[in-house]
Amino acid sequence: MAGIACKTKRYPSDLTDEEWERIEPLMPRPGRRGRPRKVDLREIVNALRYLVRSGCGWEMLPIHFGPWETVYWWFRRLMRRFLFQTIHDLARPAVAAE
Repeated sequence: MAGIACKTKRYPSDLTDEEWERIEPLMPRPGRRGRPRKVDLREIVNALRYLVRSGCGWEMLPIHFGPWETVYWWFRRLMRRFLFQTIHDLARPAVAAE
């Protein structure tokens, strides 16, 4: 998942580069100690947006987003930090302009 450097939009719900630039500073930074992060947070947000737009269940999440348990764990972490609503609010003006 972290190896996606030059990615194309696979789904209409995927973040654009402009949307990602607005929300990337809000994302949790990797810890200084411990294992390096293997998860691409942009893909996590793409997975969450896919879930919301498609209405599918966690277990039906396409495999290229990674394990649904990992996406769910990040969803819970972002919800605890109240970032999920902030991410939604920052990305919404770009969606409304389409």
